Amino acid sequence: MKKKLTCKETIFVASMLFGMFFGAGNLIFPVSMGQMSGSHVWQAAAGFLITGVGLPLLSVAALGISRERGLLELASRAGAGYGLFFTCALYLTIGPLFAIPRCATVSYTVGIEGLLPGQGDPLWLAGFSFLFFAAVLFFSLRPGEIMTWIGKVLNPLFLAFLAVLVLRALSGPMGRTGELPASGAYVDGAFATGLLEGYNTMDALAGLAFGIVVIDVIRRLGVEDPGDVAKSTVKAGAFSAVLMAVIYVLVSVMGAQSAGQLPVSSNGGEALARIADHYFGSAGALILAVTVTVACLKTAVGLITSCAETFSHLVPGRFSYRGWAAGFSVFSFLVANLGLDAIIAYAVPVLMFLYPLAIVLCLLTLAGRFFADDRRVLQWALAFTAVAAAFDGIRALPEETRVFLHLDGLTGWAGALLPLSGAGFGWVCPAVLGTAIGLLVRRRAKRKGKEE
Repeated sequence: MKKKLTCKETIFVASMLFGMFFGAGNLIFPVSMGQMSGSHVWQAAAGFLITGVGLPLLSVAALGISRERGLLELASRAGAGYGLFFTCALYLTIGPLFAIPRCATVSYTVGIEGLLPGQGDPLWLAGFSFLFFAAVLFFSLRPGEIMTWIGKVLNPLFLAFLAVLVLRALSGPMGRTGELPASGAYVDGAFATGLLEGYNTMDALAGLAFGIVVIDVIRRLGVEDPGDVAKSTVKAGAFSAVLMAVIYVLVSVMGAQSAGQLPVSSNGGEALARIADHYFGSAGALILAVTVTVACLKTAVGLITSCAETFSHLVPGRFSYRGWAAGFSVFSFLVANLGLDAIIAYAVPVLMFLYPLAIVLCLLTLAGRFFADDRRVLQWALAFTAVAAAFDGIRALPEETRVFLHLDGLTGWAGALLPLSGAGFGWVCPAVLGTAIGLLVRRRAKRKGKEE
């Protein structure tokens, strides 16, 4: 039995990890963060790298150590009901509720919209998203070799164009980051805001959903011991993480510099399109539009396929794989027509709720040998985390929604009660408290068992 991967195998797994995690959508958040953080871009980028790069690797490593076959089994350590709830919530979030519709809206916003007359007309978005999801459904029902072909051709093409754009921007900056003022939450809390911005990549959630694919590949390559699998995963992930981190930092700096001549855009897709147009004109915008659209198409096909396969097993007999794929495609089309800004606005509260649960699950899985993976520890920790994270999620709702539902009083009370709540990390202290209670309950139960 092998103890570690060869160098060639490590590079292969690292390449696969990068392909799984990094898509066109991963660009819109660091470029937007760069524009808003200005002279504080380095602090913001440091926070972003922790949640945008570190947490995805943490989730994959947790799955490797756990020996579980997938997310459902891992989450079910806290109880079968919780496992089903968390699995469904996570797949729906990285699937038809947010990530899949975002693929269409990013493609449209980054390049297509700027090439069309009557910008802002919702009929253009409707027409484009209809064609986009028709293609997604076609390939989802007939995957064949299309994923391999697109992955080998379009991802390198996407990265090649991105390299040209970034190098051109850095060699001819529109402004100096040190001279550009920060705006919004980045003025006083750039690092913490960058941490929260990293949630938007959804990669830590995707790591829990798709990480088992990486683990299976490593095991098929001959590494079977859980500890060795985790080490191989982290080692391969380090290569992938370096590349992702470099891209995130360069794109963030490019975004920050662009604020010297361009207005701060409402979203990163719009900012990326404006930067491409500034340096390359309509030709650059066209290339960017085609490349990003096909890259997003690949990602959407993979997500539809994964979600359809998951729910066809979770709910056997209700719908076939083809039925789930068609249903998710139609639903994603409807959500996409809300627009990129609306999708991002309502994704944030959900991510503020799910990310703490994912983080705590991963950390306790990695530390499970210290408490024998006792279910009571997981249940107490996750219960306290869920309550506090729910308040963070409510606070992140769009202001008009909070006002309409009269939630400001509730969030104000929770903010005063929970430390770090104002920064979006009100779940941290409750998670620690819940873990401590769970450990005490376990210790008391063990002592009582010995006495009996």
